[in-house]
Formats: sequence, C-alpha cells, structure tokens
Amino acid sequence: MQTSLGFVAPGYENVLALFESLLAEDSRYSAQLAAYHQGVPVVRLTGGPEMTADTLTGGYSCSKGVAAMVIALLVQDGALDLDKTVAHYWPEFATHGKDRLLVREALSHQAGLLGVDGGFAIDEFTTARAAGRLAAAAPAWEPGRQFGYHALTIGILMEELCRRTTGEALQDVYERRIRKPQEVDFFLGLPEDLDSRYRDVLYEEEPGQPWVDPLSLEGLNSNAPVSSIMELPNIRSVRAAGMSAAGGVGSADGLARLYAAATTGVQGIEPFLTADTITAMTREQVWGLDRSSGLDNVFAVVFMKPHPSRNFGSHRAFGHEGANAALGFADPSYGLSFGYIPRRAEEGRTPGRAHRLAAAVRRSTAGLS
Repeated sequence: MQTSLGFVAPGYENVLALFESLLAEDSRYSAQLAAYHQGVPVVRLTGGPEMTADTLTGGYSCSKGVAAMVIALLVQDGALDLDKTVAHYWPEFATHGKDRLLVREALSHQAGLLGVDGGFAIDEFTTARAAGRLAAAAPAWEPGRQFGYHALTIGILMEELCRRTTGEALQDVYERRIRKPQEVDFFLGLPEDLDSRYRDVLYEEEPGQPWVDPLSLEGLNSNAPVSSIMELPNIRSVRAAGMSAAGGVGSADGLARLYAAATTGVQGIEPFLTADTITAMTREQVWGLDRSSGLDNVFAVVFMKPHPSRNFGSHRAFGHEGANAALGFADPSYGLSFGYIPRRAEEGRTPGRAHRLAAAVRRSTAGLS
C-alpha cells in the first residue's frame, strides 16, 4: 500500500498505523523506518519535519554493527580467528597483561580499554596512531574477566585488526566488498558529493549524572571541539572519516538492506554471510552487569543481543542501537531485517519507539507465515 509516508506490504498495515500515531503524538518527531522480509522490502516509511526518504543522518553506534559485518567477512575468509589472541595479529598489543586476550573477548567489550591517558583527539580515530596508543595502554580491569561498553575504542580495535589481517582500512573493505556491491545506503565515510543529503542530528542535553565520566567513557580528549558524543556525525570531518564506532551515516533503508544482504540476501542474490559465520558472530559472549553503564547488557561479537530492557527481537536477533535511538538488526527467526533512524535524538536515547515498531513488524510477519 502506497501512502504519503511511503510503502507497506499487505499485512503490515498495523506498522503504518503505529508510525502514524507516533507522528501525531509529537509534532517534532521525524524518522525513517524500513524492514525487509526474506530479502524483500515490506516497510519503507518516512515522516516528520525535514526528513525525506533521501535524507542521510547520523547512526552513531549503529556503525558498530555495520563495521562488524567486515569483521564477519574476515572470520568467514579465515583471515581472522576469534579464538586466537589479539596479540597474534597485533604483537604490540601484548602489554600490561593483554597478551592472553582473545579476539572474541576484545570484540565483546572485555578488554578493559575504555580510553587512554589524555584521551584521543577526534582526528586520531581511524588512524594507526590511535591503535598504537591503545595497544600501549593498561586495562581498567583484568582483560577477559569483566565487560564494559567500549563506546569508541571498540572501533579502534576493529579497525586495527582489519589493517593487520588485510593491509586495508576497514572502511575501504566495507566500501569495496559490502556497501557498493549490495547497494547499501549507509556509509562508513560519507563522500563529499553526497554530503548535500546529510541533515544534522538534533538533540538536547539531558540532565543527570553519568555512571562514568562521559569523556572517559567515550575516550575523547578533553580538548576535543565537542562537548558530547552527540555532536560527532554533525562534524563533516568525522562523517567523512567514517569512524567505525560512531561515525557512520545513512538511511533506515540502508541499515535494513545491509542486514538483509548479510542474512537472507536481497533481489535474489545469496547472502554474503554463511549460516556458520552468522552463528559464530552472533552467539552470546557476555551478559550481566556492564561495568561502564552500571546496567544489564548482553553482547555477541560486537553485536548487541536482545534482553529484557532491549527487547528488539528473538534470541537469534543481532544488531546495534545508536545514541540517538537509531536501531538496525536482523532476526533470523523471522527472516527479518530492520532499520530505524530518527532525526531528533529521542528522550533517554534508548530506542523505545524502535522497539515498538520492531514488535509491530514481527507481529505482522508472524501473521503472514
């Protein structure tokens, strides 16, 4: 069914009704929503002020899930073994007790490397210099014994492991092997000629004391020209570099198509990840108290997994949310992939609306099967 907001396939009218109700509740609300079932688009909706189907905006930590697709390809190729130590590929990493840390542990937030003394300058991210400083750092806890969300530094870990195993930047591998061939409208490094499609994320600073000092948690240098991680994709140099932890920009359809291309394939093309690779990457690694947030959390290798307060899918679902309440994931139990990106960062910066919309998509899919 075509509407002024976009398209929903027969049986998904309840998703349209929910999206329309969210728009009616808040005149400032604007967002994109997309879903694929078995590689076929079933929902493409856009609504609200200054948001079009062609708009690109910040995805924040949804970028981690996008970058993790490159890690998954390296595992599938045999270039990267999750059960080898990080130091096997990156000898300089073997300092301060990090020599025994496995790749799967490092990429499930167990390294204890939340930042470095003095923090990172924005222009250091995506560089070998940042990786060298992280390799030399002492962890905040015994590596592999606890976990805590590495908000920006997990991107440095992914990028250096890619450089060490392929000789290429992670962003270049993503562009060459995933984004271009799969026609994914989500970028780790937005080309200048597409910057006219970008619209700044709108956000308001929220009151309250963080569990950990935000600059320590985010790994930013205190002299960085930002006061919040929320500013990052609105800085042209950040979205041009495409830092894999938080610098990706794109559309909701780009996120949904990426997860569909990885798991079910799109347009009759085989998925670019095998079932065995998906199992290896999305098996739960840690669940419990996150030492960075002080809240319950659960991670696979890079990817977030659902849990009671992040109820976006079945136990087989995997993906990542962003600081503006964006969300991208795949749920193999339903053959679904999903993308949601709001223009304005949502209250609490947790994807409550996205979870409601994802539940509506699942209900529709279950009713069709």
